[in-house]
Amino acid sequence: MLAGIGGIDKAGCKTTFNNDSSWRILPNPEFAELMAAVLEKGLPFRFQAAGASMSPFIRNGDILTIAPFGGAIRPGDVLAFRHPENRRLTVHRVIGCRSSGYLFKGDNGCHSDGWATRGDIIGRVARVEHKGRRMRLGLGPERLVIAALSRAGLLRPLLVPAFFLWNMLRKMHS
Repeated sequence: MLAGIGGIDKAGCKTTFNNDSSWRILPNPEFAELMAAVLEKGLPFRFQAAGASMSPFIRNGDILTIAPFGGAIRPGDVLAFRHPENRRLTVHRVIGCRSSGYLFKGDNGCHSDGWATRGDIIGRVARVEHKGRRMRLGLGPERLVIAALSRAGLLRPLLVPAFFLWNMLRKMHS
C-alpha cells in the first residue's frame, strides 16, 4: 500500500491528494511531517520530485518512493532528510559518515548541504520512476562510486561530457 502521493510547486510548497479528490497545498515543513508520519507506520511514501539538484539520477518530475529506513546508513545512500540549515525536506546523497552525523550533497551540486544527524533523516529512496519507467542507476552498488566522486568534486565535471556523449550515441542509433 502506498500513501502520500503529492508534488512540489515552484514556490517549494507541497501538494497532497485528499480523499475527496481535491489537492491541498502544504508548506515544506508540514509535507516533511506528513511523510515522517506515514513512514513511521511502516508505509512507503510517493511524491513527485522538483528541481535538478540530483540530476541526472533523479530528475525534475520523477516519482520517488521513500521507504522507512533501518539499519546502517552508508555513503551513497539517497535519503530524505530535514536540511540542517533551513529544516526543509531535501532528498540528497550521503557522501560522508561520522559518529555525530552524515554529510549530504546533491549529485548536481557544487557544495555539500552540511552535516545532519540521524534524527534529521526521514526515509530512504527505494524507487525512482522516470516517465513511468523504473530507474535503477544511482541506487545500486554504483552509489558508492557516485558518492566518492561527488565528495571529491569530480562527479559533476565527469557527468556533463558523459551524458553529452551518451545522448549523441543514442541519437546516432535511433
